[in-house]
Amino acid sequence: MRVFFTGGAGKAGKHAIRHLTEQGHRVTNIDLNKVDLPGVNNLRVDLTDAGQVFNAMSAYAGFDELEPGKGVPRYDAVVHFAAIPCILIRPDNETYMINVASTYNVIDAAVKLGIRKVIFASSETTYGICFADGEKKPEYIPVDEEHPTVPPDSYAMSKVVNEATGKSFQQRMGIDIYALRINNVIEPHEYERDFPAYIADPAKRRRNIFAYIDARDLGHMVDRCLKTDGLGYQVFNVSNDDMSVGITSDDVIARFYRGVPQKRAMGRDETFYSNDKAKRMVGFVPKHSWRDVLGR
Repeated sequence: MRVFFTGGAGKAGKHAIRHLTEQGHRVTNIDLNKVDLPGVNNLRVDLTDAGQVFNAMSAYAGFDELEPGKGVPRYDAVVHFAAIPCILIRPDNETYMINVASTYNVIDAAVKLGIRKVIFASSETTYGICFADGEKKPEYIPVDEEHPTVPPDSYAMSKVVNEATGKSFQQRMGIDIYALRINNVIEPHEYERDFPAYIADPAKRRRNIFAYIDARDLGHMVDRCLKTDGLGYQVFNVSNDDMSVGITSDDVIARFYRGVPQKRAMGRDETFYSNDKAKRMVGFVPKHSWRDVLGR
């Protein structure tokens, strides 16, 4: 597929792009920064400028596309990962404005250009736990896509608005738009660097619902979404199968979730950030675990 990918130079994006190119997709990285990967073209675009977005999405991806003499080919899909990735990086109003405006511009351009598949990055923060003032517990465990999303911070608010934007465009145009509520993205080198501290003090992972997503498995999830058609508008949690701490699920419940309603029995190491829907509907099969690296 010919894929218009925003934010490919970011922590999550660079791994996702690498995976997509390995699967044979042609990817154009739309970003303020370049990604140095074979076969990937880079185009510097300000996504808050609707004109730039529309122009970029209707342009050649590389000089080789001039050769057939058949005009500009259309992108098959859009993957939108670009965003201000967290609170406390930019002023709150800027974080909100940039994330909301860029998502609107990207989806708006896609539907006007007849592109039938849009996948965009939402976030675990939509559940209101990650950046809460003080401790906030889930309303139930494991947390699935039906859990309420009423966040207190500008970043998560922008993601909730983006989900509403995606749903509205899908209902109006009938294309496939999938929102990925991505959990804490972990790169391979971070296992040895960071996870010993999480094993020693599981409370460090409370705000991430004791979950994580390996950046390589996130790339696999994007590929599965590209290859799965006809689902309309969908929201998917994206996480690995196991928790990011060394204690058992029973220990986590006893120490951190006492009194929180439990929807079903939990496996010994099972994630509290349910990925059941992604497995069932798009065939997501995460393969990586910090336990393979640290021998736990």
